[in-house]
Amino acid sequence: MPYRAAVNEYLFMIDNLLDADALRQTTRFEEATADVTAAILEEAGKLCDEVLAPLQRNGDLHPSKLENGVVRTSPGFVEGFKAIAEGGWIGMSADPEHGGMGLPMILSSAVNEMMSGGCISLQLAPLMSQGQIEALEHHGSDAIKQLYLPKLVSGEWTGTMNLTEPQAGSDVGALKSKAVDNGDGTYAVSGQKIFITWGDNDVSENICHLVLARIPGAPEGTKGISLFLVPKFIPNEDGTPGKRNGVSAVSLEHKLGLHGSPTAVMQYDEATGWLVGEEQGGMAAMFTMMNNARLGVGGQGIGVAEAAYQHALSYALERKQGRAGADGAGTIADHADVRRMLAEMKADIFAARSIALNCAYALDMTAATGDPAWRARAALLTPIAKAFGSDTGCKVADLGVQVHGGMGVIEETAAAQFCRDVRVTTIYEGTNGIQAMDLVARKMMDGGEAAGLLLDEMEEDIERARPDFPNMADACWQACESMREATEWLVAQDNMNNRFAGAVPYLQAFARVLGAQLHLKAAMADKGGPREKLARFYILRMLPDHVGLLTHAQAGEADLFAVTTEALAS
Repeated sequence: MPYRAAVNEYLFMIDNLLDADALRQTTRFEEATADVTAAILEEAGKLCDEVLAPLQRNGDLHPSKLENGVVRTSPGFVEGFKAIAEGGWIGMSADPEHGGMGLPMILSSAVNEMMSGGCISLQLAPLMSQGQIEALEHHGSDAIKQLYLPKLVSGEWTGTMNLTEPQAGSDVGALKSKAVDNGDGTYAVSGQKIFITWGDNDVSENICHLVLARIPGAPEGTKGISLFLVPKFIPNEDGTPGKRNGVSAVSLEHKLGLHGSPTAVMQYDEATGWLVGEEQGGMAAMFTMMNNARLGVGGQGIGVAEAAYQHALSYALERKQGRAGADGAGTIADHADVRRMLAEMKADIFAARSIALNCAYALDMTAATGDPAWRARAALLTPIAKAFGSDTGCKVADLGVQVHGGMGVIEETAAAQFCRDVRVTTIYEGTNGIQAMDLVARKMMDGGEAAGLLLDEMEEDIERARPDFPNMADACWQACESMREATEWLVAQDNMNNRFAGAVPYLQAFARVLGAQLHLKAAMADKGGPREKLARFYILRMLPDHVGLLTHAQAGEADLFAVTTEALAS
């Protein structure tokens, strides 16, 4: 079965899981009508199905290469990126002043997810540009905005972000890159960055790097870091690429997956750069890009999960083995355990997708209203959307291999590629452990107020479903109350290691409970239909996971650190 973008699923979710009318009544998004929404998603679906999906295997079988200092991307990627750029898909949510469409994040997130399902290796290029666009919109000088944003929005130029260094890893404050003031409004940036997604390519005429570096004399740690825009080619006065800057890709990483995406080691040798934001304000500026990317990475996990599910379902509906079905001549989809796996895959995809969409909606309402409550909601949901979306991608891709049985580990079936491609999504843009620590620490600095308000709203929705689905509603209600109790325990812990020791299961439980409530809401909109049946499966069979997860979340640090390093090594 060829890949088909989840257009209808998104249309259902926007109509039934979100208050789309409230968004469309804002001045900022009044043009995002139901007709416009449908037309955009349908057109994006065609791009994903007809242009991007056929490139998926090319990226794996014919990886990007660095030849004589020049990166050559996989066959068809140049044409594929051109189709993305010419369709205006990079600047969907960008400011119209610089050529963007100014559309809500719920649409750009949906399109990004569908493109990831088509070809995640290629989709990473526009995703990086979108994050840079948002960072420059918020923190760039007027001169930088006028020169760079139209080029990034059009896709003529692409963007990257450069954080990680060999000795630093996730500890960004340990970076060694430096930026020396040239005295003319520019800086000489020197250092080496690793794991730079699309750090060099042949799909755009210029590449714009956002680079974290320290100005000499600045404090150590994250507080002393500044952010610089360093182009591959220094623009001429007319905006065309000029002379080559002191930046180069010295090698490409040999990765588990995402072979079509050139992940570069970047070397900066007194490269000319321009300060973005304030001196020593680099982390605040970069987090604008990273938060955009975190939602996008969650969407990547969901997109790959959708593609892996479709691939496995197609195989299961065709493969005959053993005796299954009423007449004993059915396909493996009629075996109980295969049916279980397929149902789990589909149910988790729905939960992860609906959580990510609600996060995007909160970002849109923040942008449209400036309401601090919406800002807090978006902040709370971002780590959940990133971690659960990418975890779902890994889980579903793994189950996809299992559905294929022995054929799943044979490369010709392409089932294993989904596992390899999606695996890194739980690691980059902040590992899922870091997302969980952020959730239980920074996002709980309000004493759990944002989490409590979300649980209140969830229970209001659950009550509306109780007359029609009493059993499912009761299960969801009890799960919300358990989540509330765990949150109250969490914020009462002054010892942060008590929080961190159970951070991951707490996040996973929150996602499981939130996913159940959204499944129930979908069941209310599709009574007697397939979504009601899927909701029943999720709530009665998968929601109980939260009990064990919350037990783990509230166990504290003592027994964890009782397992000493000596015991681990024995």
